[in-house]
Amino acid sequence: MTGANDDPEEIARAPWIPGPRPAADDHADLTSPPRDIQGIQDARSGRDAQEVRDARDGRDELDAHGAGDGRGLPDVADAGAPAGPPAEAPEPVLELPHRVLKSLLGAWALSACSAEETRAVEDHLTECAPCADEALRLRDAVGLLHAERDLDLDPLLRSRVLENCLGRRPARIPVPTWATPYDAETARLDALLRDIGESEWHAPVRLKWFEGERRLHRKTTVAGVIGHLLAVDGLVAASLGLDDPLGAGTEELSPARRTDVYWGSASRPPTRTVREPWREQSHTLIRTVSFAGRGVADLTVTYGDFALPLRDSLLERAFECWVHAEDIAQAVAYPYDPPAGAHMHGMIDLAARLLPAALAGRRRAGLASPARELVTAGSPGRSLHLEIEGAGGGHWYIALDSPAALGSRDHAVAQVAMDAVEFCQLVAGHVPPEEAAAGQDGDREAIRDVLFAAASLSRL
Repeated sequence: MTGANDDPEEIARAPWIPGPRPAADDHADLTSPPRDIQGIQDARSGRDAQEVRDARDGRDELDAHGAGDGRGLPDVADAGAPAGPPAEAPEPVLELPHRVLKSLLGAWALSACSAEETRAVEDHLTECAPCADEALRLRDAVGLLHAERDLDLDPLLRSRVLENCLGRRPARIPVPTWATPYDAETARLDALLRDIGESEWHAPVRLKWFEGERRLHRKTTVAGVIGHLLAVDGLVAASLGLDDPLGAGTEELSPARRTDVYWGSASRPPTRTVREPWREQSHTLIRTVSFAGRGVADLTVTYGDFALPLRDSLLERAFECWVHAEDIAQAVAYPYDPPAGAHMHGMIDLAARLLPAALAGRRRAGLASPARELVTAGSPGRSLHLEIEGAGGGHWYIALDSPAALGSRDHAVAQVAMDAVEFCQLVAGHVPPEEAAAGQDGDREAIRDVLFAAASLSRL
């Protein structure tokens, strides 16, 4: 059909038959086509109008030659003008060669392509089986990249790596076996310190220990704890002729007094800057004892009111490093595991060897029951069977009446069974003696004396 007045412009605007449209639930605006589609339709409308003008001119020419009835030429509307509005043209797809589309598969799997590239790749995947298979493999690989995993390393990983490396190529100057617990625990604490933020260095930490019949505590920060370890490790450094962190010529002080002097000498509260001198000092200690040879193990380290050989002193420092690392980990909500079983066994053995002397000291101070059966040095006497369970555990027999007596299974009058970690917490002063033992049997007075003596081994 033609327009009312056969005007060419009106004929050009004849309605188009609508094409396929999106579903109603797409909520698309169907009244105004996209800008790029509108341009295509405008061009097409202009082309159709020109065709209508050409057809009209041709019909006029036929009329001029006597064929004006119009039967020789179809009606303009029938000649090709659609009866409805123009159909939406399909959105153009970016045409790219195969090699380019194949190179885009990785970006497509990571959802890093533009909208045009995504359409081009997905259209290509429906036609190219090799690329489709590759796309599936890449998409599966992307899923592996986002898998959740624990960021905390296995505490035994360092030991396994070192063992494997040393098995392939033994160290020219190996670390002495008695120094490896200190080496391991300082390395584990340093890994924790590297993993915490700036603000967490100022997190409050409560240091706890046992003295006499009561528990004591002192507040500090994470940085303050590292300063404490630095100051007390200085006792070992000084015994080896190394630099003392308190300065040259410092008088002989107990660990608690050395800590007070170090904290008091700082112009401001300790910060994360304390980590470097502490770590450098621990590295220097390990290097020094490694190069010094076997004789250095028996060198005496004085702690003020008592002394230990260097081999036991480094074991004691490893124990303190672990205990204070747990204090820090608790303050910053960081998971921290106990030492390796072999190292923990050495720490428990040291505590068991120190218990007779600690018990004798408490007896002299009137804090323990008097000795019942004095024997000559090296002779078996009344003993307590200490059974430690778990990793690093074992059996020890603690002499009760004289520090020089020999603990004996045949002379055991009591038995205490405890978990290894719980016993270490008792020795660190973190667990009250009354609540420490998991199992007790025999002389109750002897059990109480030994448990309180174990707690008395703790200090600031």
